[in-house]
Amino acid sequence: MSGEYHSSTGISPVTGPRSYSSYKSPYGPKYKFQPNVMGFTIKSAAKLGVTLGAFGGVAGVFALFFFSDIPRVRHDIMIKLPVIGDHFVREIPASDNVRTWVYFGFEL
Repeated sequence: MSGEYHSSTGISPVTGPRSYSSYKSPYGPKYKFQPNVMGFTIKSAAKLGVTLGAFGGVAGVFALFFFSDIPRVRHDIMIKLPVIGDHFVREIPASDNVRTWVYFGFEL
């Protein structure tokens, strides 16, 4: 065969793939390239950052108040808070103090 179409056989020669230009409707969405890093665009990364920051802030406040009865945390952090710092001042009344010098025969 010579590679041409012949009407008696109905076989056409093999051709390569045809390239059609895709139709773009003027009423359809306007697609634009969005730069991304591992699938995160700037908008989605900012949204994720705000969400993680909010959860981190809540977790930090929880941890601070959870550990507020530890003396080091109470004296170094909690007492220095502007509005609620006075709530964490723990003063032991004089009646609860143990006088250790009494046991050695000395009176203070």
